[in-house]
Amino acid sequence: MTTFLGGDAGGAGAGAANAAELRLLERVAQGDRQAFQELYIAYHRRLARFLRRLTHGYPIAEEIINDTMYVVWRKAAGFRGQSQVSTWIMGIAYRRALKALKRESNAAHAPSTPGSEDLPTTDAAQLTDELHEWLGYALDQLPAEQRMVVELTYYVGLSCQETATIMDCPVNTVKTRMFHARRKLRTALPQLGGLAGGGQP
Repeated sequence: MTTFLGGDAGGAGAGAANAAELRLLERVAQGDRQAFQELYIAYHRRLARFLRRLTHGYPIAEEIINDTMYVVWRKAAGFRGQSQVSTWIMGIAYRRALKALKRESNAAHAPSTPGSEDLPTTDAAQLTDELHEWLGYALDQLPAEQRMVVELTYYVGLSCQETATIMDCPVNTVKTRMFHARRKLRTALPQLGGLAGGGQP
């Protein structure tokens, strides 16, 4: 297997981490179950944070994680190092999550809008929880591709280049989707909070 540390490695620390993951992946390609378990544990929390926000459900997120890692197990030998291991694995998870979101959309299951009884209070912790709830609902209103860009860049912390690799699109497409997502969020959040138009001051 060729080891290729691309320009998006993010410095010596990221490069060392990627090299260690490449060694694990090489062992996985040879059928090493212990190496696969190590890789699974290393990625479970990272994938769970990303997927639970997107799918609104622990069971669905776990299903996607398992599907993702099963693909890693089967296709480890085909990885040629053209990206970081993390980008490759997140790309697999992204494609699985996109399919799950489309299934949800086809089922026409819209999340309930927070009601007036959920408006912010003076308690700081409650304010934070409610802000996250409103933001989550606003993100739900975005098209899947725009929402994915926001999740991958802001919540997973990937660069535009890494996000473009995962989504298999040009960097400019990522930036365009982010621009439209931000614009829609700026419009949606005041409306959800009852602050737009004839809403509360």
